Amino acid sequence: MNCNASLHGLYCHVCGQENVEPKQSAWHLVSHFFYDITHFDGKFFTTVKDLLVKPGFLSREFISGKRISYLHPIRMYVFTSAIFFIIFFSLYDVKHLTESNNFVVNGKGIDGAKKQALANAKSKEDSIEIERAFSGFKNSPSQGSTESSVKSRNRSVVNFGKSNEQYTSVREYDSVQHALPDSLRDGWFRKIFQRKAVALNEKYKENTKEFFADWGEAFFHNFPKLLFISLPLFALLLKLLYVRRKQFYYADHGIFAIHLYIYSFIALLFIFLIKYVKDVSSWSWVTWISVAISLYSLYYFYKAMRFFYQQGGFKTFAKYVILFILSFFMLMTLFMFFFVFSILQI
Repeated sequence: MNCNASLHGLYCHVCGQENVEPKQSAWHLVSHFFYDITHFDGKFFTTVKDLLVKPGFLSREFISGKRISYLHPIRMYVFTSAIFFIIFFSLYDVKHLTESNNFVVNGKGIDGAKKQALANAKSKEDSIEIERAFSGFKNSPSQGSTESSVKSRNRSVVNFGKSNEQYTSVREYDSVQHALPDSLRDGWFRKIFQRKAVALNEKYKENTKEFFADWGEAFFHNFPKLLFISLPLFALLLKLLYVRRKQFYYADHGIFAIHLYIYSFIALLFIFLIKYVKDVSSWSWVTWISVAISLYSLYYFYKAMRFFYQQGGFKTFAKYVILFILSFFMLMTLFMFFFVFSILQI
């Protein structure tokens, strides 16, 4: 026993430790692991069932103190998010999806997007800028490409600053900066991005495809961090929307947000699995299942807000729309931040 007391019976009368055989089988350890994570004694399945069919119910039960019958929200969030990303990265090879630089933009591809942008150009200067912006992408086979155009394209794969092409290495950039007077040197913020831009130009100067593949892979592997950071921000938006409801603390909004995220993981997991089944079986009808899940999810979020916060239908719908708009801008901001952050990681 941990307390070194004499043992009488199945449990220690001093510290409560269970009297078990210290040498356990591998199967016992595995089953104990899953039990500790999910409580497969019925609590896990009860929680999932009530989460999916009773929007807002689990959050209401939790803040009311009725918690013993359900899995803790944080434990369930960790478990479902882990399963979600394990299956997601197993189904989709992110680097394979991004390794081709023949990207599709609005279903038209790079060439189509370029033509559309040129058609909307209002001046000769705009056309020149558009040509320059699209020069880093590979031309389509129908257009062809000469050896000189390929060399020109490979001259600079990544161009964050206008003067990056004149530096062949980070060492050269640092030498030039060191030689300049303090008043002409780049500031610390610009210096970080300039050094990274020069390093990327040096690393990927002849392989645009590899750059976008590495960038995409870094971003998608940062996606769990993005969602984790967005969760407390989403709870803050709920706090602002229901600031007059004094009975709800920020932690209560956080619990509600966690349950919504858990539901989103489960719904998205089903949608990804359905898409995978469609891809391998060519059963087009399964797409309707994904559509049904998406429509139910829109209803689910509204119903969860109305049940949890106990407000009328019109007020709830108005706040539902506002929350959707604010969440969209919040996620777009985080997306932009992590796009830049992903570049700094490669």
